[in-house]
Amino acid sequence: MNSSYLSEQWTTAADLDLAVTTRGAVPPADVTRAVRAIGRVLRRHHLDVPARVRVTAPDDTDQPTVVQANIRMHETPTRVQVTGPRGFAVTFAVERLDRQITRLASNQSRSWPDPARPPLARVTERRPIVRRKECGLLTGTPNEAAAVMDAMDYDAYLFTDAETGEDAIVFWTDPTGVALSRQRATIIPAPPVDQPLTTHSLPVAVRPDPTPTLTEDEAATWLCRSGLAFLFFTDEETGRGKLLYRRYDGDLTAVVPA
Repeated sequence: MNSSYLSEQWTTAADLDLAVTTRGAVPPADVTRAVRAIGRVLRRHHLDVPARVRVTAPDDTDQPTVVQANIRMHETPTRVQVTGPRGFAVTFAVERLDRQITRLASNQSRSWPDPARPPLARVTERRPIVRRKECGLLTGTPNEAAAVMDAMDYDAYLFTDAETGEDAIVFWTDPTGVALSRQRATIIPAPPVDQPLTTHSLPVAVRPDPTPTLTEDEAATWLCRSGLAFLFFTDEETGRGKLLYRRYDGDLTAVVPA
């Protein structure tokens, strides 16, 4: 495969259907490895679709490299994201993408806990919110939201619950695998009827705890001091639900309704 490199902070290696974007001191060998290995995975699964890969190497070589790969599988956006040591992170991401495609094609649910993706939960000092992602929220059922969460390799997913009209999240948890937290309502979703037990139809545990009403600063302080990986809260100013989560570098991102 032919690849071209740009000597900038963000660089791209492009094939007709595959582009790799890098940030930081990513070795060219990692870019070549990503192009070739992901190309092999897509051919093995008979997927003639574009792929977009992002490799981020921190300045501290002792910190893990983050690799994210995005494709569309039968018109469904599909993503994996993992970390690993330099020289290995790309391989971990390719293996996870291969398993993700196989699992979604056979309607299998994600295993939980996920040893390849330990939660980023730890007590720290107050970290800054360095990014705000404005998203047009899915309006649907918890099972539909869980299907998106699974395909996109998220640990939690913000959506609008069609039954109540409230903002809500689904997230991975024990023992059922998927839990639901709405802004106010604690009604239990009706179980799926005559469907195989997949991620799309797993039993959903409803969290009865009230969703706190906070400012973003208060939410960031709560998340860090409590050692949480993410926090769902109602924004004090807008009244909408927001999802705050910890990034791999320890800083925070807020997902807000567009």
